Amino acid sequence: MGNSFPTSGFGGSGFGGSAEGMWQAMDQLRSKFEKRAGTRMGRGDVRAAVLALLAEKPMHGYQLIHEIEERSGGSWKPSAGSVYPTLQLLADEGLISAEESNGRKTYSLTDTGREAVAGSGTSAPWEPEGSAEDTGFTALPKAGFELAQAAAQVGRTGTPEQIQQAVAAIDEARRRIYSILAQD
Repeated sequence: MGNSFPTSGFGGSGFGGSAEGMWQAMDQLRSKFEKRAGTRMGRGDVRAAVLALLAEKPMHGYQLIHEIEERSGGSWKPSAGSVYPTLQLLADEGLISAEESNGRKTYSLTDTGREAVAGSGTSAPWEPEGSAEDTGFTALPKAGFELAQAAAQVGRTGTPEQIQQAVAAIDEARRRIYSILAQD
């Protein structure tokens, strides 16, 4: 990362030396790591997600949206404007049926839908493809951002001793992370 962070605020006295420098660093970190990969999924992904969830149990539209968001770790929350038309299309294809109760439609797979899901052999869009590179692509930036948030919290509310301990812990973590790259 070289000179990607301002040096003020990270010198001898730790984060407490310059709140301005710390917040600039946080903003830089946020801009690098907050760009979530795959937040906008394709139409086929909504379809696959809906079918995968309905294979587990019947759900209504809001439940589907919420469950997709939960299973993707918050990185993907499809809009109602993509889920409900997908549900209608799947119903038109005979893969799902809707039952209305208490003013809500609950969707479930038909026998044809169950056969289609079983025969597709595809995994749900939120499941990793098995590649360490894919899972690291989103896991590593998230972990870095969470570390930066914790450091900022210590910088805002910690005692000078706690700030020194946090700086030492982050320095040690940085060295350990670089040592991973040095391994054969």
